[in-house]
Amino acid sequence: MPDEPSENISGGSGGGGRTAAFEAADPSSATRAEVVVDRLGDRYWRKAYGGQGGFECLVRTILSQNTSDKASQPAHDELMNRFGGSDLAESLAAADREELVEAIRSAGLYNQKSKLIIGVAEEVLADFGSEADFDRYVRAEDSTTVRDRLLEMKGVGPKTADCVLLFAGGRGGVFPVDTHVHRISRRLGLAPADADHETVREYLERDVPSEKCGFGHTAMIQFGREYCTARKPACLDGPEACPMSDVCERVGVSPETEAVVDPAETLTDD
Repeated sequence: MPDEPSENISGGSGGGGRTAAFEAADPSSATRAEVVVDRLGDRYWRKAYGGQGGFECLVRTILSQNTSDKASQPAHDELMNRFGGSDLAESLAAADREELVEAIRSAGLYNQKSKLIIGVAEEVLADFGSEADFDRYVRAEDSTTVRDRLLEMKGVGPKTADCVLLFAGGRGGVFPVDTHVHRISRRLGLAPADADHETVREYLERDVPSEKCGFGHTAMIQFGREYCTARKPACLDGPEACPMSDVCERVGVSPETEAVVDPAETLTDD
């Protein structure tokens, strides 16, 4: 039984997102990053992004921090079952913390996450008035302004902010970087071996067309779960085992010796 679901839950169409057609570019004129994303399109294309409520998406992404979709999805479902309603932010701001802890226990780090969730609920109500007003802000305000404001909230980092922009705001040109995307982008050679998460994001958003960034994020996560895992990437079984072998620089991976290190460890001080 796999440890992860077969699809990346965050990018599903249930949120009512806008439909987008997948069109592969001419490889002779595309960046290598776009070629990689197009190749992933043959396996993992998802049609809809955006449409989720901004506050619910924020809560869902906080629950997903440092855990898997398999663990965080039941926590989200139980949270919505107990606290969902006309205004989720109001319900969570007034929530009994022990009840919230019990609801989200499956997501791990439940004491920390319960504090963060109640905190962002209180902040949303204080600064925006209601969940609906916050959702409108996420959809309509300038994306840089929204991102900066989200990053001011305790517990909201770049990946969480970008997921809200993508899945709730439906913004193009947003490529959230989680551990899978960070690892794979550097292994493939799409970003410098020692790039941090923000630098990887800058390279991907520069080199991947705006309309393909959201899909690229979810597809790269699936590729990381299925093929390019942290400890035993598929290429160790031979180039035929990985569908990306011909466009990958295998930074930090040696099929000959089966050594696998973080790409940054391949750099020397010379």
